[in-house]
Amino acid sequence: MDLGHLHPAPGAKRAPKRVGRGPGSGQGKTAGRGHKGRRSRSGGNSPPGYEGGQMPLQRRLPKRGFRPVSRVPYAVVNLGQLATFPAGSTVGPEELRARGLVRGRHPVKCLADGTLPHALTVRLQAFSKRARELIAAAGGSAEVLDA
Repeated sequence: MDLGHLHPAPGAKRAPKRVGRGPGSGQGKTAGRGHKGRRSRSGGNSPPGYEGGQMPLQRRLPKRGFRPVSRVPYAVVNLGQLATFPAGSTVGPEELRARGLVRGRHPVKCLADGTLPHALTVRLQAFSKRARELIAAAGGSAEVLDA
C-alpha cells in the first residue's frame, strides 16, 4: 500500500456540473445564470459587503474606538501568586508556565496585587512600579528580561 494507490470512497466524488452545453442538458442557454443583471455577466460579482445598493452595514454603524498597532499584550502575574514559590528562589517565565500561573507565549508582567512575605529573585519582561518596590522591600530583586 502506498500513496499512489489511494482513492476516494465510491460515491464520494461527483462530476462537475457541465453548464452551457445545449438545451438537452438542462443547463443550456443561460447556464443557470438567469436573464440579464450583474450576476449573468462574466466577471460580474459584488464587492465584499455590497448589499444591492442598500447602505452597507459597515457604513451604517458608527466608527468607534482605536486599537494601537504597537500595543504589547502581556500575560499578567500578581505578587500574591509569586508568594507560593520558596524563599530565595529565582522565578522566571518558564517557572510560571510550569506551575500554570501564566499561559501562552506572551511576555510576562508582574503587578502589585497581594503581598510578598519573603525574598525572591524575579526575572520577567516587565514590572509595575509598585510591584518593583514591594519586591525590593521584601529583600528580593526584580530583573527585567528582553521581551
